[in-house]
Amino acid sequence: MLRIAICDDDRNARDALRIQLEKILIEDNEEIVYEFSSGTNAASWLANHPSEIDLLFLDMEMKGLNGTETAERIRTFDEQLVIVFVTGYSDYVFDGYRVGALDYLMKPVSEARLRQLIERVRTKIASEKSHTFTLKNMDGTWRFRLMDILWFYSDRRKVILVTAKGEYPFYARLDEIEKQLCADFVRIHQRYLINPARADFLGSESVTICGRNLPCSRKYRETALRKIARSMMGGSLT
Repeated sequence: MLRIAICDDDRNARDALRIQLEKILIEDNEEIVYEFSSGTNAASWLANHPSEIDLLFLDMEMKGLNGTETAERIRTFDEQLVIVFVTGYSDYVFDGYRVGALDYLMKPVSEARLRQLIERVRTKIASEKSHTFTLKNMDGTWRFRLMDILWFYSDRRKVILVTAKGEYPFYARLDEIEKQLCADFVRIHQRYLINPARADFLGSESVTICGRNLPCSRKYRETALRKIARSMMGGSLT
């Protein structure tokens, strides 16, 4: 799944890039999710919807926040989003490296160049897939780096994924998630599955993560202690 956004204050430029992309994207697996007419709107929306898109095409020459300023604002809360600058002037190219942009495209965008770039993005995301967790809920599709997940907990028919930035509920069974992430996460309670790398302290009846005390039942304590200790020493959990 590849989710794309386009940010350009010129509607004709957005339309042209969208048409080019629609020729390349894999149907039912890749899509243009959002279009923004200003850097301010893009940065604001992305701040409130972390991990909802994978790739942002960002015009350099926009009124208000230009492309570089928009990217700088985005990087204050999201270091992983793939950003590709679109520009009519080669003078701006080096600004992209300062904000961790993957690449840049010159206007008018060449279809061959765009195909090449999309393939690079596909390869990058595929290589990182084993280090991410993807969920779907009523708000959309979200992809999280495993290192950013603090814990999961179950609540009736839902599971809630917890990060430092917020909580994300979705329909699932905690047992299924444990099987999927057994190499990286540890069960400490019937309702809690934690990231041992984020654990600060393991007590007799609880585990502390980012100042929160989570219950650790006697059933899971021995295994949890061993795996948390291995994680702290940089070893494999399996």
